[in-house]
Amino acid sequence: MQQRRLGRVGHESTVLIYGAAALSNVDQDVADRSIQQALDAGINHFDVAAAYGDAELRLGPWMPRIRDRVFLATKTGERAAEDAWAQINRSLERLRTNHVDLIQLHSVGDLAELDRATGAGGAIEAAVRARDEGLARAIGITGHGHDAPATHREALRRFPFDTVLSPLNYVLSLDPTYMAAYQELVAEVRAQDAGLMIIKSVSRRNWPNGSRPYTTWYEPFDDQERITAAAVWALSHHEVTGIATPGDVHLLPMMIEAAGQVGVMPVADAEPILARAADYSSPFINIPF
Repeated sequence: MQQRRLGRVGHESTVLIYGAAALSNVDQDVADRSIQQALDAGINHFDVAAAYGDAELRLGPWMPRIRDRVFLATKTGERAAEDAWAQINRSLERLRTNHVDLIQLHSVGDLAELDRATGAGGAIEAAVRARDEGLARAIGITGHGHDAPATHREALRRFPFDTVLSPLNYVLSLDPTYMAAYQELVAEVRAQDAGLMIIKSVSRRNWPNGSRPYTTWYEPFDDQERITAAAVWALSHHEVTGIATPGDVHLLPMMIEAAGQVGVMPVADAEPILARAADYSSPFINIPF
């Protein structure tokens, strides 16, 4: 699988980042099959969070075997330094490791959350302590919502985050205000040589009323043609290191298939597929959390 440099962190991460939210509510056998499938495909970057249910517990049994083969990232959603410090240490216990490669401030999608996380006594102090004490090698920030790119650009001005995990997909790119903020974020990422990773690349829309066959909080694309087009489109942005796989184990095989088309399928072929997708809209119109 193609790899790209994760900014000044220097890790050559695969263009698919295993989104371990998919392991939140599955048993160990299901998790084991999904993790093995990812490893067999060559995925070398795993992203989890304290808030993802049992996901850290599902990854934990694998760490004694694969810790030196994978880039391991987790996240704290706490905003106060003391609470974040406790959560980071709990994550290490659950993951059965003495360090992660990346600790991220989780779900910072607007300036109010950024103020809480980066102000005096905020979670950033716990992340810096974790880095200084060898519990984490790098510090990142993540977030959802239409304000995420602008918020992450401001975050980089306040603190030299090593990585940013921000939303981008074809339908979001049609909003000129959103894309202007995204391009400003890209300029700052490049100026600081930070790593940029993308979420929601294969999101289709908010869930409509009715059944929800996947565990993602948004409705994803779930056919090979559109998943491939969405992945190819997102990864045609060369500032992007990788895209997180969606939070359902059943979608991973199609993502792996799609990754094989990166650099093969022209983005000019991907865009018309996405442009004619029915009921395609931002997942952030009404975020359910």
